[in-house]
Amino acid sequence: MMKHPIIIAGPCSAETEEQVRSAAKDLKDFRLPASAGGEGISFFRAGVWKPRTRPGTFEGVGETGLPWLSRVREDFGLSVCTEVASARHVELVVKTGLEAVWIGTRTTANPFLVEEIAKALQGTSLHVFVKNPINPDLGLWIGAVQRVLHYCPEHVYAIHRGFSDYHIGQLRNAPLWRVPIEFKVQMPEIPLLCDPSHLSGNTVYIPELAQRALDLNFDGLMLEVHPRPSEALCDAGQQLNPTTFNDLMHSLMWRKSTPSDDSLSEEKILIDAIRTRIDVLDDDLVDLLAQRMSLVDQIGEVKKRGGIGIIQIERWNTVSSRTKNLATEKGLDDTFISEIYRAIHQQSIKRQEKIIRDE
Repeated sequence: MMKHPIIIAGPCSAETEEQVRSAAKDLKDFRLPASAGGEGISFFRAGVWKPRTRPGTFEGVGETGLPWLSRVREDFGLSVCTEVASARHVELVVKTGLEAVWIGTRTTANPFLVEEIAKALQGTSLHVFVKNPINPDLGLWIGAVQRVLHYCPEHVYAIHRGFSDYHIGQLRNAPLWRVPIEFKVQMPEIPLLCDPSHLSGNTVYIPELAQRALDLNFDGLMLEVHPRPSEALCDAGQQLNPTTFNDLMHSLMWRKSTPSDDSLSEEKILIDAIRTRIDVLDDDLVDLLAQRMSLVDQIGEVKKRGGIGIIQIERWNTVSSRTKNLATEKGLDDTFISEIYRAIHQQSIKRQEKIIRDE
């Protein structure tokens, strides 16, 4: 495996040869800060095939762009990475002489397609990055990585790019940090990168997401960097320009992925790893409680308009009974759950009282 941190950078798509070369020229002399090892980018990325959700959008230039990437290798000395979505794509990439590929989120969700791609990778020296599936299915993600490992046991990595769901929020994709953390626990030998570009959908949120990934001991970052983001043919809002990319890389706090052998005991390391998982789950719990209270407020507004009383004993008894049963099924103490839900119920009453009082 290569040196950490692993940094993949370049435009979302290869649009023209001039655009690809401009991006490569801007990135070839980039160096990480000394605290992160001072290395350049690990791979220059640019997609020539772009699986898109809807037809009629820019889906890449196809194999026409492969010679452009080949010349980037030759002229700028960069290792190059592109997305593959079929065995045929792998064959063309191998023929072109590129060093790495990634399997996109839509492809990862199809086990038969991953199997075909994995077979095509057999016997190659390609580095292979497997993005999480579009839905938060940890088993499907692990299964895709295992399929690749079966035929291509070296140079395999995973990338967390978030999960699509039906929601309205600041981020393009839901991070659900507990999923990649659990991936790391179950497959600790596979380096795990974060793709804050696709997580965010907007460059405003990339610094926070990138730092969060580093704080959680991710092994690297995959970032979209375009010479002129406003002119990009796809995902313009989430692509950094080269200057902003450089500034971001030098503003992040880079952490050691593992402690020195003599600095911490094995027990302390294990405790810290478990506490990291607890922190992620605590974040999710607070977020879920906020979502629940938002729904409580909506019910309060309906009750106000309809002249309906706040306390609904029958509903409370149903919730109480249901959560106790769920607690028992999950091996939790039902008294503990009852105390939590009494507190939630009291807070819900307070919020609805305020809504009904306010004119």
